[in-house]
Amino acid sequence: MTKPKKLGWKRGLWLCLGGIGVNLVGIILAKIFHLPYYFDGLGTILTAVAGGYLPGAVTGFFTNMIGAVVDRNVIYYGSLNVALAMSAAFFYRKGAYKKIATSLATIPAFTLIGALMGSGLSWVIGSFSWAKSGTEMPLRSQILLGLADKAVTVLILLMLLHFLPEKLSSRFPLFGEKAQPESAGKRTGRSLRRKAALLISAATVFTAVGAITISVFLYYQNTIDEQSSLGSAIAKVEAGLIDPERVDDFIRKGKSAEGYMETQNSLESLRASNPSLLYMYVYQIRYDGCHVVFDLDTEDEPGARPGEIISFDDSFKPYLGALTEGKPIDPLITNDSYGWLLTVYEPVYNSQGECVCYVGLDISMNKLVMDEISLLAKAASLFIGFFFLILVISMHAATSGIVTPVNAMADAAGSFAYNTERSRGEILERIRGLDIRTGDEIENLFHALAKTTEDTVRYITDAQEQAAQVQKLQNGLILVLADLVESRDKCTGDHVRKTAAYVNIIAKQMKADGCYPDMVDDDFIENVTNSAPLHDVGKIQVPDAILNKPGKLTEEEFELMKTHTTAGSEIISHAMNTVGWRSGYLAEARNMAHYHHEKWDGSGYPMALKGESIPLSARIMAVADVFDALVSRRSYKEPFPIEKAMEIIREGSGSHFDPKVVASFFHAEAKIRLVAASHMTDTYCTVPETPDDR
Repeated sequence: MTKPKKLGWKRGLWLCLGGIGVNLVGIILAKIFHLPYYFDGLGTILTAVAGGYLPGAVTGFFTNMIGAVVDRNVIYYGSLNVALAMSAAFFYRKGAYKKIATSLATIPAFTLIGALMGSGLSWVIGSFSWAKSGTEMPLRSQILLGLADKAVTVLILLMLLHFLPEKLSSRFPLFGEKAQPESAGKRTGRSLRRKAALLISAATVFTAVGAITISVFLYYQNTIDEQSSLGSAIAKVEAGLIDPERVDDFIRKGKSAEGYMETQNSLESLRASNPSLLYMYVYQIRYDGCHVVFDLDTEDEPGARPGEIISFDDSFKPYLGALTEGKPIDPLITNDSYGWLLTVYEPVYNSQGECVCYVGLDISMNKLVMDEISLLAKAASLFIGFFFLILVISMHAATSGIVTPVNAMADAAGSFAYNTERSRGEILERIRGLDIRTGDEIENLFHALAKTTEDTVRYITDAQEQAAQVQKLQNGLILVLADLVESRDKCTGDHVRKTAAYVNIIAKQMKADGCYPDMVDDDFIENVTNSAPLHDVGKIQVPDAILNKPGKLTEEEFELMKTHTTAGSEIISHAMNTVGWRSGYLAEARNMAHYHHEKWDGSGYPMALKGESIPLSARIMAVADVFDALVSRRSYKEPFPIEKAMEIIREGSGSHFDPKVVASFFHAEAKIRLVAASHMTDTYCTVPETPDDR
């Protein structure tokens, strides 16, 4: 098994440092020459293609962390560089850079990440203002510049992929390789890699959402508190600018009153020094409404004239009692006719301790919310960068420590082959060669799998050796039993062994000829060969006087002789029922014993079966048994020459024998002759001549 190429932490570190260096050069050049765009994606994309997701994400994220030294706003765009890295690694793994067309198709994708997403993030961070975002370049120009930048990046990447020396490219796991699938092997359901990604993503997202939500909430509360404190302080300063003894005169005479314009100018100077202030005014609160003392103009609308009465907004009605009594009130947030405001009121008391008016100021809540959204966008951008970085690190750890070892063990265990000693040895060495060293439960699982496999191989080897011994004992017992049967008719030869040899030769030739392919396979050949010696086991019940009669049998004696077929079948059936064993070879032994004297044309015994209704094993035995009887010496005849015996078998095709069996018999004629010739000197005194021998 070929092990996947690994990057190695040292080589990966140098790769990341090189990519960061390329990116920082782009940032520095952009800053020096006041370029409207940071050319900081080349190193990230090259690193992602060369090393994969993890080095690319590390390069992209830390590029912006280090670049923040030059421009602190760069830190908020780390998520975009990480997204570029993830996209580049994904495109390369999918083979996007194998063709020019698919390579060019990645340029708009990179532009979407770099230009569109970057511009959108800048706009949000700038509180929905291009001027505050740090760039006033039209979006169309940003997209065109992004396309040009990414086109150059992809061109450089293609050149490196094409011209990079093989010796250098071989040092990295992705450069120069064909796109590989994310995982190997077939599986059902969701993969362990995806489950790990989902779990890590869910945990990270939930944690980050909670942290960001709490941070934004605290920021909001702190901002409100800070603005309230600031407003109260400014209101106190504003109250100090008002001469309480002249308030009534200011209301009646307005700007013509002595000291009015000086006071208004002071108030305007105070507001100008605090840009967060939206409205600044001085009201005398009476039951009929707010009597204007001062109301400074704004850019959008002029202030009310002195003495003008302004009705109360609904949000102030709960505080009318306190206001008309001249009591101080806490800052409050309102959303009425003047908009969403944080309002601060400070009472102004005269020398008698009476409240003569309230100085008021309003701070726009919209601006606070915009700042809050900008903070949220910055936090979310930083989180996304951290999220992808944590995700690829976690997935790398999960893949190398869990997914890859588990898949390797599953692949090795799934390809376990039991059929030969060599294959068992190979799979055992393959599992040992995994050499998983994770130092945890995965390593324990590996050692358990290796031990189980070793024990299984040893058990199978022992079991096969025992099975082979049992098989040899079984075959030996069959031959002994067959010899005992044959010895009753005073035979000294090996008729049962020769017929078994003929059966084996014919069956193998039938398989080679494609004869009865749905029946003749290796198991069938083994079964008929092993069971062939039992074909005459029924002779054990034939009386010795008939079995050893030197002359021809009478019709009555022949009828009794024919019972050896049914007797043999009954003996084997009884044996099968006694031991509860329904092995294939015993079933074939019963078929041979019962039907080996049946004939193809239906003139045989004991059942007068015809054609393929006769079991195939019995049809094969019929040819083997007759041929051996012809070429063997009997007490009443000399052996037939092999040529004559062959001719008799040929003449019996289609009448006595299955034509297909006879055809395979003659296809294996050389092997048949070899077996027959090796036993020509044997002496047989088998069954005396019967009507069936004629």
